[in-house]
Amino acid sequence: MINCISCRNVLTFNPPSEINILHSMKTKQKYIVTSALTYANGYTHLGHIAGSLLPADIYVRYRRLNGDDIIYVCGSDEYGTAIEMSAIKEGVSPTEIINKYHEANKKSYADLGISFDIYSRTSNPSHTETAREFFKVLYDKGILYEKTDQQLFSEKENRFLADRFIEGTCPVCGYEEARGDQCENCGSSLSPLQLINPKSKISGDTPVIKDSKQLYFPLSKYQDDLNQWLSAKKNWKPNVINYCKGWFKTGLQDRAVTRDLDWGIKVPIDKYKDKVIYVWIEAPVGYISATKDLFTERGEPDKWKEYWQQPDTKLIHFLGKDNVIFHAIIFPAMLMAHGDYVLVDNIPANEFLNMGGEKFSKSKGIGSVVKDVLKVYEPDIIRYAIASNMPENKDTEFNWEDVVNKNNNELAAILGNFVNRVVVFTKSKFDNVVPAKHHETQNEIFDEIKKAADLISSHFEKFRFKDALTETMNCARMANKYFNDNEPWNLIKNNQDKCAGVLNNCIQIIHSLGILFSPFIPFTSDKILNVLNKDMSVFTWDKIGEEVLKSGHRLGENHILFPQLELPKQTESAEQNQLITIDEFSKVKLKTAKVLSCEAVPKSKKLYKLKLKSGNIEKQIVSGIAEHYSPEDLIGKIVVIVDNLKSAKLMGIESQGMLLAAKNGSSLKIITVDGGMTDGANVS
Repeated sequence: MINCISCRNVLTFNPPSEINILHSMKTKQKYIVTSALTYANGYTHLGHIAGSLLPADIYVRYRRLNGDDIIYVCGSDEYGTAIEMSAIKEGVSPTEIINKYHEANKKSYADLGISFDIYSRTSNPSHTETAREFFKVLYDKGILYEKTDQQLFSEKENRFLADRFIEGTCPVCGYEEARGDQCENCGSSLSPLQLINPKSKISGDTPVIKDSKQLYFPLSKYQDDLNQWLSAKKNWKPNVINYCKGWFKTGLQDRAVTRDLDWGIKVPIDKYKDKVIYVWIEAPVGYISATKDLFTERGEPDKWKEYWQQPDTKLIHFLGKDNVIFHAIIFPAMLMAHGDYVLVDNIPANEFLNMGGEKFSKSKGIGSVVKDVLKVYEPDIIRYAIASNMPENKDTEFNWEDVVNKNNNELAAILGNFVNRVVVFTKSKFDNVVPAKHHETQNEIFDEIKKAADLISSHFEKFRFKDALTETMNCARMANKYFNDNEPWNLIKNNQDKCAGVLNNCIQIIHSLGILFSPFIPFTSDKILNVLNKDMSVFTWDKIGEEVLKSGHRLGENHILFPQLELPKQTESAEQNQLITIDEFSKVKLKTAKVLSCEAVPKSKKLYKLKLKSGNIEKQIVSGIAEHYSPEDLIGKIVVIVDNLKSAKLMGIESQGMLLAAKNGSSLKIITVDGGMTDGANVS
């Protein structure tokens, strides 16, 4: 009897070959992959797909092809004020809201091929139990402490108003419809008490300030531990590390973990039983409860512990950059405090996918929802278009013309073309069966594909999915070149045996391409298997570049994988609707104006109040250019203004027009007029 040092198995002394077989059965590396939970307050849009869902699915599918021990969990985030606000807007109960959108989004993800092991929900009793247990451990260990807060209270509704129930003027940019947690106009993170002229979004009344006792998590005490832990993450994306360092630089602040709300999971402490657990505290615990649900469904209710409570498990969170703080700082601090769970191994957070220059947003109604997109395009086309333009290191722009071009010029012209021409030729010249191999056939192509697969693997390991897709499509280009260079249409005339060998190789390559592309476009890989009349038995990463179809194997029915596309009419109509006529444009009066004075608006970082002279008229304009110019830079300049814009109030100051400026990313320049032009001139 001997012990295997690596896997700790007790082995009987057998011939070396049998020992190797037993050794290969050792426990595999375990992975838990999560995508950020989706708020069940609206239909999921393409921004969610690009941010956390598609990259996770691509990664999980790749690891499954490698035979790794991996589970992929996600679900609906069903508590918090966003749910209540949607219920109020739609005039239904929060339960009706979450049921509606959970089922709709779950279907959209399935239709797009997102291959969760489980898509759970935080309204499940198992999540309630898990979240309350987690919270109580923190309380019983003396980690949480009580603190009296000042909060806004609606006397009309007799309730405290959570951040999203409040609307007011942003103290940074003067936007008059800022939320109590964030200004959608300038992106500033806010608290309700910072808003100017706050009002209830439910009833419209002006709230008063009242004291309320809350439980707090001492996040500040975990800064040193978090900093040391994150400093060891040498393979994390720089944007994630830098974001966390920014928070450390300003100093972590303790966070309230309770809320005065009706909708939510009740605090499991009698003294605070009328409060609920803050959604951003209980929601991440949903990854744990979803894993419990998964193994309960599989009849192994305790197996979740093998993933969440074994220190060698690799936990990977896929998410958008707006969720980094919760997954890289707050949730790890909670797990450290609890003490029984693994910490995240990596957070490959993405930047934003934009449309028309603005990020996809449920609250603003920007972007296309998945369920509607899939009525127009096949899921793999959308998956490919997003994967090839994934915002891995910077924001990227999404448009429908690019989707059509990716289909026509890459999927159809390269991958689809190779599969079609090989199968059509085989059907025509070899009775639709795999031809016999031939000794004259060159097989170096398989070595090249294996090398490419190794490179693609390295990109997957580093979460470089765009690079992985580029190299994958290069394999299809390589396959087309092999077909063209061997000219089977000529070989068939004078060397049929060699032609058969070339076609045999090409069919084997199709199988390899099916594996290579399957993380990105899985439905197409299924179609490729059907065309080859092949099952999944050898559909694994180690079979790339291998000859797996025997001579004489009959192929299936051929299908055009990617028909040519045109822009859908509804997309063209939407673009046409954005065009204006000359009569509409003529309503806008642009004039030159001279800046007479300029001063900062109190309590605002971005606003200037400018006095301008346009002909015989003086105007006052409030403009958000303070971060780009000093007042002395502007005085005396001849600028261009919208002269007939209705007056509006910003930070309580009347603005009688608009100053024209050009913006490119973070750079902004006002439009000025040179050449001795006077103020009051018409601009056309």
